[in-house]
Amino acid sequence: MSKINLVYFSWVRERIGKGEETLELPANVVTVADLLAHLKTLGEQYETALEHQNVIRAAINQEHVDHDEPIAGAREIALFPPMTGG
Repeated sequence: MSKINLVYFSWVRERIGKGEETLELPANVVTVADLLAHLKTLGEQYETALEHQNVIRAAINQEHVDHDEPIAGAREIALFPPMTGG
């Protein structure tokens, strides 16, 4: 297992109920998509926040990445909803 610092923004933070946390991740969590799937098993708040995980954006060490990006070596992973604006 590896520890990772997770940071949540906007309504992802509001629905999970915290801005950040450090979690132990099982060995089978190797990509951002795996991480999202794992988080959804941690409780109703996570399941609600990540219900439409295809719209969740991710950044590893403050760099935007796709869901198939490996998370090995990440110090921080940020999760946030799609950006809106005009």
